[in-house]
Amino acid sequence: MPVTSRVDCGVAVVTIDHPPVNGLGHTVRTELLCELRRALGSDAIRAVVVTGREGCFSAGADITEFGTPRSTATPTLAEIIGEVDASPKPIVAAIDGTCFGGGLELALAMHYRVATPSSSLALPEVNLGFVPGSGGTQRLPRAIGMAAAADLITTGKPKAAAELAAIPGQRLFEGLCDGDIVVHA
Repeated sequence: MPVTSRVDCGVAVVTIDHPPVNGLGHTVRTELLCELRRALGSDAIRAVVVTGREGCFSAGADITEFGTPRSTATPTLAEIIGEVDASPKPIVAAIDGTCFGGGLELALAMHYRVATPSSSLALPEVNLGFVPGSGGTQRLPRAIGMAAAADLITTGKPKAAAELAAIPGQRLFEGLCDGDIVVHA
């Protein structure tokens, strides 16, 4: 299954496990939304941590679905982000490795974010001829300031989490850590 979950001490850990890059294709989006709703609807769950497998949070859209009905089928990334926005429970993005495009937009929608210092974040959509479409252009400037956000949005170049965390006044990360990022979350 491309999305799995487990509960540990009242915290649901939802893991995107769809190698090689944890792309947010239709099946992953469907299962992710299902797991989020299950966790948010359970009285036994106090918080949710979303993470990825294989040293990759998510590299964003599944480009093999571009131009097919699956790329825009429900649930869309915007619908999942809406569910995160409406959550009465805290949702934490535990980022280890690649966090690009829709993966970064998903993480930006979460209430808190922690990352390994070497994690790589980017909005590379501009390199494909379009702009981020799920709120990244609004949320990123609030998290790291207009200048740094404009650089990420307009160049599509990845930046290390450590570099972004060093921006004065940044609100992108609650913390950086080496080791088990889920435990830190």
